[in-house]
Amino acid sequence: MKYREFSDLGWRVSEIGLGCWQLGWCWGDPISDQDAKDIIFSALDKGVNFFDTSDTYGDGRSERFLSNIKKNTKEKIYISTKLGRRTRGTKYSKGYKHEPMEEFIDRSLKNLDTDCIDLLQLHCPSEQILSDPESYELLDNMVKKGKISHYGVSVWNISDAMEAIKFKNVKSIQIVFNIFRQKPIDEFLKKAKKNKIAVIARGPLASGLLSGKITKETIFPKNDHRNYNIDGNEWDVGDTFSGVNFEKGLIAVERLRKIVPSYYDLSQLALKWILQHDEITLAIPGAVNKFQVEANSKVSEMKNIDDLMKNIREIYDEIIKPDVHHRW
Repeated sequence: MKYREFSDLGWRVSEIGLGCWQLGWCWGDPISDQDAKDIIFSALDKGVNFFDTSDTYGDGRSERFLSNIKKNTKEKIYISTKLGRRTRGTKYSKGYKHEPMEEFIDRSLKNLDTDCIDLLQLHCPSEQILSDPESYELLDNMVKKGKISHYGVSVWNISDAMEAIKFKNVKSIQIVFNIFRQKPIDEFLKKAKKNKIAVIARGPLASGLLSGKITKETIFPKNDHRNYNIDGNEWDVGDTFSGVNFEKGLIAVERLRKIVPSYYDLSQLALKWILQHDEITLAIPGAVNKFQVEANSKVSEMKNIDDLMKNIREIYDEIIKPDVHHRW
C-alpha cells in the first residue's frame, strides 16, 4: 500500500481507504456483524489506515463497528466521521447548530469508543451553512474542547467545495470523483492542492456501476438507495450512480470494458484512474465482503494507466459529460 500526505497535518494515509457506508444502511439488507468485522480487519491487513463513516450510517451501526480497530493494531489509524443529517428540516439545517452538533459529536465519541475524533466532517450541508462563519466557529470550539482533532466538509458539488475551502481551518473536502464525475479536474483539484486541502474521493465506483457487475437486468431491493433514490427523492441524486442516467452509464461501462487491461478488472481500473490524479489524497471505496477489500487494496501497487487516460476521457466526454458536468 502506498501512502499520501493528508493536508498539512503530518498524517500519512493509505491512498485506498475504506468507505463504511455499506456497514450501516441504504444498500439493501444490512451485512452481518461477522462480515463487517471481516471487512474491517481485512482492510487493516492490507495496509488501509483511513476509515470513513457517519453518524447516520445505520444510525451509528457503522461507527460502532469501528470502535475497536485502534485497539487491535499497533499502526496509526485515522477514523473520520460526519454529522449534521440526523435532523430533518430545510437541508437538515438544524443539525449544524451548536446544541445538536455537540450532542451528535458526543454520540459519535461514544459509538467510536474514543475521547477525540480524528476528523469530523460536516455532512453535505446547504450552501447557507457552508458560507456561514458560525458553522466553523462551532467546529473550532469543538477542537478547543478536545472533542475533535480536525475538521473538513463533505459536499454535493464543486461550488460547495470552493466555498468551504475559503475557511482556514478546513483540512479536507470529500467529494464525488470518479470516471463518471470529472468536473473537479477543471479547477477544484488545483485549488485544493494549492491550499493544502486533502481531497477524499467518495463514490469512486459510482454506486457499483463502475464495477462492471451491474446490468440492465439487475434489480435493487426497496431498501437500497439505488432503487428509492434513483430520482433524488431522498437526497441529492448525485450520490446515486453519481447522478448518471442508468442506461447511459451501462453503455459507457461497455465502452470502458473494451479497454481494460488483462491485469485489471473494471473496478480496479476505475480506482487507478482516481489515483492517477496526484491532487487526490485517497479514494474510499466501500465493500460488502473481504474479497472486495483485497481487490481494491491491490490497486495502490498496480501499474499506472497513463496510456488509457485519453481513452477514458473521450468516453466520458461523449456519453456522460453532457448530462452531469454542468450539474455538480
